[in-house]
Amino acid sequence: MNSFRALVVDKTEDRFTVDIKNLSLEDLPDGDVLIKVKYSSVNYKDGLAGDPNGKIVRSYPFVPGIDLGGVVVTSKDPNFREGDEVIVTSYELGVSHFGGFSEYARVPSDWVVPLPKGLSLKESMVFGTAGFTAGLSIQGLEEHGVNPDKGSVLVTGATGGVGSMAVAMLAKRGFHVVASTGKESEHDYLKKLGAAEVISRADVSPEKVRPLDKQRWAGAVDPVGGNTLSYVLSTTKYGGAVAVSGLTGGAKVATTVHPFILRGVTLIGIDSVYCPMEKRRSLWEQLAANLKPDNLLDYISSEVTLEQLPSTLPEILKGKIRGRTIVNLD
Repeated sequence: MNSFRALVVDKTEDRFTVDIKNLSLEDLPDGDVLIKVKYSSVNYKDGLAGDPNGKIVRSYPFVPGIDLGGVVVTSKDPNFREGDEVIVTSYELGVSHFGGFSEYARVPSDWVVPLPKGLSLKESMVFGTAGFTAGLSIQGLEEHGVNPDKGSVLVTGATGGVGSMAVAMLAKRGFHVVASTGKESEHDYLKKLGAAEVISRADVSPEKVRPLDKQRWAGAVDPVGGNTLSYVLSTTKYGGAVAVSGLTGGAKVATTVHPFILRGVTLIGIDSVYCPMEKRRSLWEQLAANLKPDNLLDYISSEVTLEQLPSTLPEILKGKIRGRTIVNLD
């Protein structure tokens, strides 16, 4: 092809732009595998990449998009062949390496995951980075002994990407899910995803957090952090676990050792960016086989085109996007 379309962000001393531009293969960074991108998705980091003060993009001009699903065009790695359907998430994609908001992408082969059986490329990007992070969180809780018999599991920031996917996947696993949100209008949405209870954001982020409070949940998936995480730790049941993956509520956590030494609570840090490839491939297989919500395409996701991205990216920073937004580049 002579050229293809991509979303390009650019920044100079006096100007910041987010535009659809025509690129050539020569514009793409080095890599072993050239992929025809079919779908990508909108994540919080992508919103930051589209903001002049986002502090995500390291050099300009740049193509954002921290995940993609597509078809191999050419590969120098014998493990991937022309026509293979593949997924790429995390690593440096969309941060320091041109990402998925492009009709073509070239990446190192050790970032590439074969599309597992049971998932379409479209479904893989409904999961995307957010769903993969939610899956890692649930896996972490279960590895630390949290199961449906132990009691309810809290999901904070429940209408966001990680939160929505966690609610739906935990419900599929048979958990009693308590979903927390600051949006009263989204209670029905969360219940349709599988939440047994919906509580307000204020219920899990009081101004004053006690070192230990009433025991409420066996575990929690927390993409929020900050004061919310402080409260969640103080209210987790004896022997429970909390999986934290985000900081939209702040990076500082005011807590004490009490939840850990008096209740045996475990705090699990979730890193989806540099998750080892063996674990990454295994989890994608689990997502396809055991954790795919029944309403994955019908209710959790919405779809935008490349041309709609410039107006969509600011919305995720404002908290106006619920669930998962996928980008159709097919």
